Amino acid sequence: MKSFSVLFVLGVLVGSLFSQTINRDVIKWDNSTRPETLNQKADGYRGIWYYNQKLNNEYVYKYSGGLGTYCAKHRPFAVYCKEVDKTFFCYGGRKKDENTLIHMVSYFDHKTHKVPKPTILVDKETTDAHDNPVISVDDKGYIWIFSSSHGTGRPSFIHRSKKPYDIDEFEWILTTNFSYTQPWYLKDKGFLFFHTVYGFVEGVARTSCFMKSADGINWTEPKAIAAIELGHYQISEANETKAGVAFNMHPRPKGLNWRTNLYYMETLDAGETWQTVDGKVLQTPVTAVKNPALIHDYQAEGLNVYLKDISFDSENHPVLLYITSKGFESGPQNDPRTWTTARWNGEEWIIREGMTSDNNYDMGSLYVYENSWRIIGPTETGPQPYNPGGEMALWISHDQGKTWSMEKQLTKNSERNHTYARRPVNAHDDFYAIWADGHGRQPSKSLLYFTDKSGEHVYQLPETMENEMESVKSYKMHER
Repeated sequence: MKSFSVLFVLGVLVGSLFSQTINRDVIKWDNSTRPETLNQKADGYRGIWYYNQKLNNEYVYKYSGGLGTYCAKHRPFAVYCKEVDKTFFCYGGRKKDENTLIHMVSYFDHKTHKVPKPTILVDKETTDAHDNPVISVDDKGYIWIFSSSHGTGRPSFIHRSKKPYDIDEFEWILTTNFSYTQPWYLKDKGFLFFHTVYGFVEGVARTSCFMKSADGINWTEPKAIAAIELGHYQISEANETKAGVAFNMHPRPKGLNWRTNLYYMETLDAGETWQTVDGKVLQTPVTAVKNPALIHDYQAEGLNVYLKDISFDSENHPVLLYITSKGFESGPQNDPRTWTTARWNGEEWIIREGMTSDNNYDMGSLYVYENSWRIIGPTETGPQPYNPGGEMALWISHDQGKTWSMEKQLTKNSERNHTYARRPVNAHDDFYAIWADGHGRQPSKSLLYFTDKSGEHVYQLPETMENEMESVKSYKMHER
């Protein structure tokens, strides 16, 4: 296996308003730390249950539940490959008898409507869903799994399938450290990998970074693109001609629970240079709260910003999906949680408010077409109100987010909240979003689901399997 070394340059970053130093010690893991690559088969599909930050109220946690497809800053979880007519996907699973995070890989066969027993890749030795994996497929059909870490206390891994379009056996490629993992494979260019490094810029808790690789084995050094105050959460999207990043800001001294503001920047040359949506060149990392990448000053309005999704429209303009609220705690005191879109129309950002839901961590995906937009997300009140998720719904807008109508409610009368509906890359009509369920206020089992584009059918992945391949059962939950 080829060795990998991560080198960091000490010095002052160009464009900073004050001196900033790269901290080369934050990534302490190297290729001497190799995971046990299990390549075993599980007997069914079971997701991880996780919580973050206990609260002194009836809602128990800041957020919690079945978080196998968490978090919004991890993407993608699924990729459709027309060459074999399969959607490959990964998720954060758990051991059969205990809630320990294991990284799972599988696929849906569109010809047979069957799934195999999922492959157990690695045991992450934690219960923290921040360590969930994401997936990418290169132009030769090799499947890549990026195993994240929550901060620098655990290593992160990259694995690659030994055969194209095959999930039975993976090989370890790299040990390093990255969080909030977003790899994009670009044809003829290789990987453009957005991620977060904790403490990468001195004094910044979460620095937005990216790396590149032509082959997935040899990687460039991480480069910082944003380091404002205490840092950021970011989401990204990439296609053949551009990559865009949207991010919020964690203000001093309060930090991440007061995340606010909305920023966007893009690159037309795979990260060599960065610019605003209207072409103004940016020096990176951006460090000023008010800079040319700022779309809207939500800090001035006292609102938090929770990023959900980003897509490009038919003119290759970005459309952002996010939720605003009055505060981080679960409960009605921070209503409304407003689903909001920001669209660049070629001249200005058009910001429009849409539907509301009852938790900051209600996660949905945005699908942008020339004549319609779609959102699949848990906007409807679930069995655990004001906890993350709820009942899934399909919303459609025919006027670029000015008005929305609920086309279908996808789940109803559920025992557990459904949450984190994720859009596959090149989404096929038969496998259009994948998500998990889980109890919002206490540990529970978590099952996994997907839906078709029409919303007519929701499928539950089999919790237990006797055969190597099994059909998925179709439910019309919205008719219950």
